[in-house]
Amino acid sequence: MFYWLMKYVVIGPLVKAIFRPWIVGRDNVPASGAAILASNHLSFADSIFLPLLLDRPMSFLAKSDYFTGRGLKGWATRVFMKGTGQIPIDRSGGRASEASLNTGLQILGRGDLLGIYPEGTRSPDGKLYRGRTGLARMALEAKVPVIPVVMVDTDVVMPIGKRLPNVGRVGVLIGEPLDFSRYAGMENDRYILRAVTDEIMISLQRLGSQEYDDVYASTVKDRLPHRG
Repeated sequence: MFYWLMKYVVIGPLVKAIFRPWIVGRDNVPASGAAILASNHLSFADSIFLPLLLDRPMSFLAKSDYFTGRGLKGWATRVFMKGTGQIPIDRSGGRASEASLNTGLQILGRGDLLGIYPEGTRSPDGKLYRGRTGLARMALEAKVPVIPVVMVDTDVVMPIGKRLPNVGRVGVLIGEPLDFSRYAGMENDRYILRAVTDEIMISLQRLGSQEYDDVYASTVKDRLPHRG
């Protein structure tokens, strides 16, 4: 009920009126059944616009920092994240990564939609970067299709480090589902996981025509300490 109120009564109508978002390929999202939506990641706003423009509810695995802030701002952020279907996860690696995988599998096991950013973090410069293989492992273990999604101009509306958004139009491109059933039972093969991940990233690049750089976005961010 809370998700429904936030999407259709509180946040959704206001966001749509201000930013007039457009979407192409909505029919590529199945009307029922589990699937992973693998999206490029340009801005914090990606997690707002994609769920808003889909007919079905969906969940994103979001960093736990968004749920632990203090004061009025922390409370507002926490309420917003929960209201838009975000699930807190620890991104510190190791056992935390395993817990994140299990959380995603639980969501998919319910037959729901799960949103993942395969780059692992926001692009610092608008390029598309190398994908992390956790997405591939989750898709193979859950035996679900992966749907490529490209967010357009969300970084223009909400640049990294900016507190208030610019007014402008954003878009969502949704590609045809990718079927990886041919790799059934190979979710522990790191070469297969890399091949599946690379295929997903190629699909994203072709769908959105972003410039691709075969390094991790986090590595690029480490070279730019002044960027958020």
